[in-house]
Amino acid sequence: MYIAINALGLVVFLLVGFLFSKNKKGIHWKSIGIMVVINLVLAWFFTSFSAGRAAIQAAADGFSELVKVAYVGITFALPNWVTPLAQGGAAGGSAQSMNFVTSALLPILMIVPMFDILTYFGILPWIIKWIGRGLSFITGQPKFESFFAVEMMFLGNTEVLAISGMQLRKMSAQRNLTIAMMSMSCVTASIIGAYVQMVPGQYVLTAVPINIINSIIVTSMINPVDVAPEDDTIATVSEESEDGKREPFFSFLGDSILNAGKLILIIFANVVAFVALAALIDKIFVWIHLPQISLETVLGIIMSPFAFLMGMPWHDAWILAQHMGMKLVTNEFVVMGEVTGKTIASYTPHLRAVLTVFLTSFANLSTTGMIIGAFKGIVGKETNTLISKNVGLMLVSGILVSLLSAGFVGLFVW
Repeated sequence: MYIAINALGLVVFLLVGFLFSKNKKGIHWKSIGIMVVINLVLAWFFTSFSAGRAAIQAAADGFSELVKVAYVGITFALPNWVTPLAQGGAAGGSAQSMNFVTSALLPILMIVPMFDILTYFGILPWIIKWIGRGLSFITGQPKFESFFAVEMMFLGNTEVLAISGMQLRKMSAQRNLTIAMMSMSCVTASIIGAYVQMVPGQYVLTAVPINIINSIIVTSMINPVDVAPEDDTIATVSEESEDGKREPFFSFLGDSILNAGKLILIIFANVVAFVALAALIDKIFVWIHLPQISLETVLGIIMSPFAFLMGMPWHDAWILAQHMGMKLVTNEFVVMGEVTGKTIASYTPHLRAVLTVFLTSFANLSTTGMIIGAFKGIVGKETNTLISKNVGLMLVSGILVSLLSAGFVGLFVW
């Protein structure tokens, strides 16, 4: 019965995308069908076949090893913050016994520069370009949108918007709106190392390719745009400065490390602020003599119908709904910090998989502000106005992508 409810949930989520469509007659259903089949196959392969599970687990283990290497540098600078490593060496440490900053955030100081180095030497852009072209060929979607969907999963939403500025300025306002909605659904490869320290890594890595395709499915339903062949071009990652000269490597690397430090501060500040604000809201309920109500309860009520459609007993659906709601008004790190370790390990396999996949994206209220701010510095007033007027659709798009990805994976994990 629960599998049937999970399957029904996928249909309902697609129907919601159709209901929010700005041009229902312009939806290319053949392309949508192809992408749905691709995601079903991917979810099935990565969760139900030994080869698929092994590939995803190997990728998750690879990120864990990168984090362990990062701990070596952290141990040198802050040995008392990495007690397990100081006692047992880099290979024997346990991230779960460290604080959130040490286990999840400080490794970003190594992982971000590593991905930037791959970008500097053209390795990562080459991979992204050909995956994007292949995805466009298979799905029939415009080349740049397919390229962008892959690119943002490696480099992050605001970073990709910045390096795609020339392309975005040449595109119509409607296509830019599509890009803005897609930006709600990404994760950054450099942060995956932090995710796999807090929630099951195999489901984090499974979510990444499925999110890519779902971001195209949802945006091509909500905001279908026909692209003329002469406008169907692919942007490339710029590696040169305005004067046409390549930035010296160590100057580039220094900037990358500083940017990684800024990213850590941003995440840390957001987590502290949002957790404190959530506690303040709970305290307000107490002050007005409603101690039985909390922010999690309110969010759980709002998200409970969607959680139930993931196909699980009401008790598990209620737990999922509260986590889903908290993630949307705060961010994924807040929820991952709450469930990491024994808590998520105690959940049923289905709940554990669905929750982890749903959390693996930047879809939340604060991301909308980041995206609008990024576009303001890139495109013209008309495009900015259109995007600002459709903040609600941006949030709906991000939520639907997360729901669809969780639903696809949930079909095969029980």
